[in-house]
Amino acid sequence: MTDTDRPHRASVAWARYRRMRQILDAAVARDLERECDLSLPEYEVLAAMESTEDQCIRVSALAERMGWAHSRLSRQLGRMQRRGLIGREPCDLDGRGDDVVFTDAGASLLRTAAAAHRDAVERHFTDALTERQLDELTGIAQSIDGHRASGAESRSHTGHA
Repeated sequence: MTDTDRPHRASVAWARYRRMRQILDAAVARDLERECDLSLPEYEVLAAMESTEDQCIRVSALAERMGWAHSRLSRQLGRMQRRGLIGREPCDLDGRGDDVVFTDAGASLLRTAAAAHRDAVERHFTDALTERQLDELTGIAQSIDGHRASGAESRSHTGHA
């Protein structure tokens, strides 16, 4: 590959990645909605909450864990609270901010949705890939994570560290 080919190949790769992500997210979201009456953002919030060691998590910590803006998460939590999936309580530690807690309905729905999500990911994603492709994709994701962790993306806008 020559240096003149790289920008074109990078553009094609980015466009294909974005399209793949849109298609897969939409397919998984449709399955979750149909099987569990749960949106993909709702599932992502519940799954992120479940991965904590505690029964509750600060809104700010949850936003950081998910990589979401605080305002986006707050709006999503409001919708989920109205559906009875989560509760919000003043933080016991300092009285500032809110803790997010599972309701019984939210915890129960997450158990059902986790199986539906796993099946949807398998059906729409992993079943379409070979073991080698799964390994390659994992390696690509690790490269991107390493690049971000090293701060290289802030030092160079061309993608060359």
